[in-house]
Amino acid sequence: MVSTLDLPYATRVAFLKETNGVERLNMLLRTLTSEINILKLEEDINNQVQSELDRSQREIYIREQISTLQKELNDGKPVDPAWQELSERIEKTPLSPEAKEAATKELDHLAGISSLSPESSMIESYIEWLLDLPWTTETTDNLDINHAQQVLDQNHYGLKKAKDRILEYLAVRSLKPKVSRQPILCFVGPPGTGKTSLGKSIAEALERNFVRVSLGGVHDEAEIRGHRRTYLGALPGRILQTMRKAKTINPVFMLDEIDKLNADFQGDPSAALLEVLDPEQNYTFSDHYLEVPYDLSKVLFITTANTVASIPPALLDRMEVIEFPGYIEEEKIAIANQFLIPKQLLENGLDEEAIHFTPEALHLIIEGYTYEAGVRNLEREIGTVLRKIARLKSEGKPLPKEILPEQISDFLGPQEFYPTVAEQADEIGMATAIAWTENGGEIMPIEVLVIDGKGNLQITGQIGDIMQESAQAALSYLKSKAKIFQIPEGFFEDVDLHIHVPEGAIAKDGPSAGITIATALTSAVLGVPVKHDVAMTGEITLRGRVLPVGGIREKVLAAHRAGIKTVLLPRKNEKDLAEIPPTVLKELNLVPVDHMDQVLAQALADQPINKQTKPPSGKAKRKSAPSVEEAPE
Repeated sequence: MVSTLDLPYATRVAFLKETNGVERLNMLLRTLTSEINILKLEEDINNQVQSELDRSQREIYIREQISTLQKELNDGKPVDPAWQELSERIEKTPLSPEAKEAATKELDHLAGISSLSPESSMIESYIEWLLDLPWTTETTDNLDINHAQQVLDQNHYGLKKAKDRILEYLAVRSLKPKVSRQPILCFVGPPGTGKTSLGKSIAEALERNFVRVSLGGVHDEAEIRGHRRTYLGALPGRILQTMRKAKTINPVFMLDEIDKLNADFQGDPSAALLEVLDPEQNYTFSDHYLEVPYDLSKVLFITTANTVASIPPALLDRMEVIEFPGYIEEEKIAIANQFLIPKQLLENGLDEEAIHFTPEALHLIIEGYTYEAGVRNLEREIGTVLRKIARLKSEGKPLPKEILPEQISDFLGPQEFYPTVAEQADEIGMATAIAWTENGGEIMPIEVLVIDGKGNLQITGQIGDIMQESAQAALSYLKSKAKIFQIPEGFFEDVDLHIHVPEGAIAKDGPSAGITIATALTSAVLGVPVKHDVAMTGEITLRGRVLPVGGIREKVLAAHRAGIKTVLLPRKNEKDLAEIPPTVLKELNLVPVDHMDQVLAQALADQPINKQTKPPSGKAKRKSAPSVEEAPE
């Protein structure tokens, strides 16, 4: 009998090993009892499953019978509570004609299918999306310019251009209330300069709802326009999802980090935004999921970006760009005293303590512990100081009432950043350029070395293509002036020129160092020192003309911080000096220039026309310009 049962190998072996007949029968009895119990359990499970299936089928059959009878009694209309609720909402909700037609059509379709069908839930979801979107709900703008000015000034320091644009918008609305076109603003500036928070303040001033969508890393067009309903789990895009949260048709809608959009095989989201941000088209915006026109013309769109370089031209053309320049040190100190310190005192439970940061302490934090154009890291460092003071308070220790510079290292550790300062002596082959960065301005020394060679030009310091072209143009200009500067014929064929921009780990590019490179080259070739307290910016042409450049405000402020006394800048950039604080202008000698002749007259310690360049040492006696190590400190 054991051989006919489906037993494990180990059990069969146990039967064979057992030689006692009675014990073997007992083993068989136990095995058969276990097998019978297993069979009974399986039978019970099968009966239970079959019973559940029969009950489910019976319920479906009965529900269908009831539904059919109800339709007959109600002229073919279903009496399902969910269907009735949707029908009532469609009647009560003020939809656009297209949306109401689409909702009614889908509701009729829903009436003809089973409530247990997967399609039923998809149709219900579509209708609910149509009903949940704001179609006519609108907030009333507060057009009081004085109120708006007060709100904007209360929450933000400076930012005059952006504030003026909002006040101008309010003025137009107060004179012509039915203005249909809303401005499409693009706030461009370094991180931490208040772009996003100003958008919230604008909504507060207008008394509108504020919503925000971050576009950083978005690479799929469907994120903007939504997915078509043929896909499982389809939803509207972020624009309509956010409008649903706004609950009004005229919110302040912030599209953050618009310069961080990416395009790939799934489409270009920036192309999808063209319809959203075009006042001529956005009143009939169409989402792939809803497929009915939606009016976005009353939305006040504000976009933010760190730079316009990566924004597609077609998209940039539809926006009004407002620059957010980096804050200067005086502005950062004012922001810290008015906003950051009170906020951090409150957040760290020290609002009842009269803790004061001296201007010198704030200056050290700004210069030695933060490297930014905004104030985000400044707020973080102030918070670190106050958290350590909060710990002292919780431990019952005495608290400092005034934060002094010598205490900063105790709270924040060793200084992290050391600002670049001007050279201390005139040097041959070294000129000071001023560069613009996202974190503000920086002075940038340009070094040139003349060595025996074969007429090669070497440029190092992680230089971009545009800056390399500027160096080539500067050298060509110098060669064209060889007779005027009395440079011997064949001189450039017998030497190599090495141009180096320090801090090689940092990429550098742009045309604004052109006149600085030309000055350093002239100094190195003629052996004439460059004045150490002179910095310059400007693009150079082959004929020696000086062309205008950008970022003048940040560049001049950087020169002032570094201890520069004279700044040479293109004459066409004189208009940009209006943005610089008067206190800085008083302490600097700003010299507008049109040509390299004027640059060399101001920058070189001696007139180059009086110097005669000697041949390189390989051909005759010549005093070469000193190397960097040989240059006087």
